[in-house]
Amino acid sequence: MALFMKLFSSSPIIFMLHFMILFTLCYKTKGLLKLPPNVTYPAVIAFGDSIVDTGNNNNIKTLVKSNFPPYGKDFEGGVPTGRFCDGKVPSDLLVEELGIKELLPAYNDPNLKSSDLVTGVCFASAASGYDPLTPQIASVIPLSTQLEMFKEYIGKLKGIVGEERTKFILANSLYVVVGGSDDIANTYFVAHARQLQYDIPAYTDLMINGASNFVKEIYKLGARRIAVLSAPPIGCVPSQRTLAGGIIRDCVEKYNYAATLFNSKLSKELDSIALNSPNSRIVYIDVYNSLLDIIVNYQKYGYKVADRGCCGTGELEVAVLCNPLGSTCSNPSEYVFWDSYHPTESVYRKLINEALQKYISRLH
Repeated sequence: MALFMKLFSSSPIIFMLHFMILFTLCYKTKGLLKLPPNVTYPAVIAFGDSIVDTGNNNNIKTLVKSNFPPYGKDFEGGVPTGRFCDGKVPSDLLVEELGIKELLPAYNDPNLKSSDLVTGVCFASAASGYDPLTPQIASVIPLSTQLEMFKEYIGKLKGIVGEERTKFILANSLYVVVGGSDDIANTYFVAHARQLQYDIPAYTDLMINGASNFVKEIYKLGARRIAVLSAPPIGCVPSQRTLAGGIIRDCVEKYNYAATLFNSKLSKELDSIALNSPNSRIVYIDVYNSLLDIIVNYQKYGYKVADRGCCGTGELEVAVLCNPLGSTCSNPSEYVFWDSYHPTESVYRKLINEALQKYISRLH
């Protein structure tokens, strides 16, 4: 305070300049994760499903879309973009927290600029999964195609920044892979598409095979810092409670059993891949227990509703069923879930902040 008074008394103009510089520095560093010296993440690259999809399904023929109100209610300008949320999704929050940019654009966005590619894009497609049958059922983009899109992206990147800079970006970027929930909830339990062929342990093996192969493929293409998220407590999301949780809409234990079995196998498989992948940082990110704790102890986290989404009745509405014809809660930040399947931005922020604090040191 004494320094400020001294500056002000000597020259109000100098004081204002110092104040503006200080304000700018504080604003720019607000909410950003502090990284160790000489550690940088030039870009974030996201693969997987609706948890990180930022609009890749908008221009494909599928019912799994969210580019209409009330989606985007709390997004910039209240605009629906194809994000399955009231606001930002984890892929956006990661680039924001790492200080890279405000949003992670969808690779299929027709307005995508060349400059966007340098700092990362999203290849994820809502309703996709590790089982090749999962995206087929929903008519969305499979991981195999997301991989081809990534290869195309690498070619474009070389044309923009050259071979050497591309290698640097690929090796130092953060790769986020999210999948499993649609395999378990939609393909296995709701559609019963695999139950005659596989029991739950065998089906989780099939999922692990898909996840493992995908991680190995992006490693071959230059990815080194790879974060793979666990499956969530899928039995506790509102739609699954409605469909299989009985009259009182309990969490569905067999769904959660499948998720935890998959997660334990995924963690071990990723450790094995990392041991056999020189210079890699391949990390399993547990969001299952973090989200389950928020759902079970929602009042402790400041939420009022955990068993229904904000959109419509909150019990079944998702994608085209969550639309302007239904009612929407006035304050999504009071809800754990935005629609009957996806958390609110408020919950995503808690999960991402916790994950970054817990795992970021293992990724560099």
